[in-house]
Amino acid sequence: MGELVFLKLGGSLITDKSREAMAREEVIRRAAREIKGVLEARPDLRLLVGHGSGSFGHFVAQRYGTQEGIRDQEGWWGYAATGAAAAQLNRLVTSIFLQEGVPVVSFQPSASAFCRAGELIRLETEPSQEALSHHLVPMVYGDVALDEIQGCTIISTEQIFAYLARQLEPDRIILAGMVDGVFTADPLEDREARLIEEISPANFAQVEEMLAGSYGVDVTGGMLAKIRTMYDLVCEQPSLTVRLISGMRPGLIERALLDPGIAEGTLLHWPEANGVPLS
Repeated sequence: MGELVFLKLGGSLITDKSREAMAREEVIRRAAREIKGVLEARPDLRLLVGHGSGSFGHFVAQRYGTQEGIRDQEGWWGYAATGAAAAQLNRLVTSIFLQEGVPVVSFQPSASAFCRAGELIRLETEPSQEALSHHLVPMVYGDVALDEIQGCTIISTEQIFAYLARQLEPDRIILAGMVDGVFTADPLEDREARLIEEISPANFAQVEEMLAGSYGVDVTGGMLAKIRTMYDLVCEQPSLTVRLISGMRPGLIERALLDPGIAEGTLLHWPEANGVPLS
């Protein structure tokens, strides 16, 4: 079987997170064309795509406090409205990908997801496995989920990737955002921010201290939550690598998919040569 790669298109990449429900359709279309080129060049590649909800789901979720759970009937309305907003963006992304010749099949996470105190504990994986076996591209996205403790919550694309990875065991995960990787501070607000080229057990504690969240509205914890989720996954699966790149640079998504050794962005990995024992 060919290499399995998970690719996320970040909400900050495919939407303007400062303006509610504002998609960057030209960026979505360019990403789709790059992915189409990859699938033509490497027909053996198995690809699963996810995307954030950006200014569609995050604004509505923040308005109703959906991430914190249900406090009253208005909270259930917020759950429904947030799910609808996330699905609205997904329909747009799916439509553009199909127009550009990428055989995506969208799977709505909230249709099967179940959480406990914000942690994803159940999600159907068989549909994605079946789609991959037929050379299709499963697509998931950040969504709402029912929660047995707090009624409902928000699940990020990284949480979904982590759950799916434990079942599907991808070789690589690529997170394409608006900026070039992980920085010492928000590069959109701080000119002194420096790129962190590698994250591993040797510097993870220091990276945690530096990260203060992502730019714009984000109810899923920002950059720090994303890195923690991916770091925990790499610790569980040491052969897995996670690379964070900028999807704003034309051609970089395509190059990152084609070249596992590309020296771009931030690499999150478990360096076996360091002899660091799993804890």
